[in-house]
Amino acid sequence: MLGRTGRDVTVVGLGCWQLGADWGDVGDEQAMEILGAAVDAGVTFLDTADVYGDGRSERFVGRLLRERPDAGLVVATKMGRRSDPHVPEAYTLDAMRAWTDRSRENLGVDTLDLTQLHCPPTPVYSRDDVYDALDTLVQEGRIAAYGVSVETVDEALTAIARPNVASVQIILNAFRRKPLEEVLPAAVEAGVGIIARVPLASGLLSGKFDESTQFAADDHRTYNRGGDAFDVGETFAGVPYEVGVRAAREVAALTPDGATTAQLALRWIIDQPGVTTVIPGASRPEQARANAAAADLPPLTAEQQDELRRIYDERIREHVHGRW
Repeated sequence: MLGRTGRDVTVVGLGCWQLGADWGDVGDEQAMEILGAAVDAGVTFLDTADVYGDGRSERFVGRLLRERPDAGLVVATKMGRRSDPHVPEAYTLDAMRAWTDRSRENLGVDTLDLTQLHCPPTPVYSRDDVYDALDTLVQEGRIAAYGVSVETVDEALTAIARPNVASVQIILNAFRRKPLEEVLPAAVEAGVGIIARVPLASGLLSGKFDESTQFAADDHRTYNRGGDAFDVGETFAGVPYEVGVRAAREVAALTPDGATTAQLALRWIIDQPGVTTVIPGASRPEQARANAAAADLPPLTAEQQDELRRIYDERIREHVHGRW
């Protein structure tokens, strides 16, 4: 169950950022094929946002909802990043009404299943008036439930303490383990759902990249390595690329027969107590199917868990643990 939403979702969902922008070119037909493949593989949770391609991702998801009305889908979107400037004062009730109304139109729904504050400025998580406004949106029927998407552990803990926050979306993967310490236990105690994003560290944990891999100019893995466009933690989970490539080779060596390294990395997240769903993206239909199949793998062995912990402690921890 996805926290306080009362809705059941699959443990592997689909992140839909790449259907909008920032991951190279994904054509219209390709986007719908990816969505269809995920649903055919049993996925019931889709995560999008109003700024992914300025609504392009939401509109694809809305088309899917019309074409597959009996698929039992739960759709989460996000709001707030359309504000310019992106400052705490932008998070007003009137602005939130406008943002959610636009998402409702894009998705073709009367009520949004789940709306998340989209990594707002840190002070927003502590403002009573913001949560009052979100409660008002629920009362008005614009949204059924609300959550937050965060960059830091402290932001997550602040939100979890609020009584009507249904879910927290946070970066969690074998290269970003800090949420295991406090966030997941706090979420379990409060009954808050955890949505794990950037689960493959922008593809590093697929084990398919090397030092010479090139990405398209309009791919954030090219233009945001230094955090020039948004928080650098969203790109390769904040791990310096060359460091991540070397560490990913060690992760790949742990991959069991019959599985992929990406599936191993997704299974690690599924195994963590408190995780509700993990939302890998996919740029091809076969990726969406393979990601969904990670739910069918057996839990990782104690030896695999120990080795992943060692790789993190020896290769990754110094670069990320103290920052987020």
